[in-house]
Amino acid sequence: MNELLTRNAARNIFFGGSTFFFLIFAALTAHSHWYVVNVSTDREGLTESVARGKHVWEKHSCINCHSILGEGAYFAPELGNVWTRYGGRDNPEAARQGIKAWIKAQPLNAPGRRRMPAFDLSEEELDALVDFFHWTDSIDTQDWPPHPVG
Repeated sequence: MNELLTRNAARNIFFGGSTFFFLIFAALTAHSHWYVVNVSTDREGLTESVARGKHVWEKHSCINCHSILGEGAYFAPELGNVWTRYGGRDNPEAARQGIKAWIKAQPLNAPGRRRMPAFDLSEEELDALVDFFHWTDSIDTQDWPPHPVG
């Protein structure tokens, strides 16, 4: 009786399949990296102020309560599209002032609501943080978050 799958054939299928799928995985990884660097990220808008805003975001651990582009905690609202929610595409100056005023007014002490701590940020820190939110909003997130309020 002749065996249909010999030990050598099984070994060749295993190594051939592993190599094939490794190459597919490597190609998809390279394409994802290329897409993020060249298509979805606004490198021209990545200014020094945006970098300082990200530093403010990290320094005050905003990600412990908020999410940005789906990453972070879900205790407080998603902030990846806060610039759009405040009308930044139609009236950038009003959006900038609105976001800064909201941060300055915290905590609101409204009964039954979650409280955002008062961070006492300087005007430069607030401007940089708003620039970071503006830049983050310009990233092509392929329709994330799924609804406008995050």
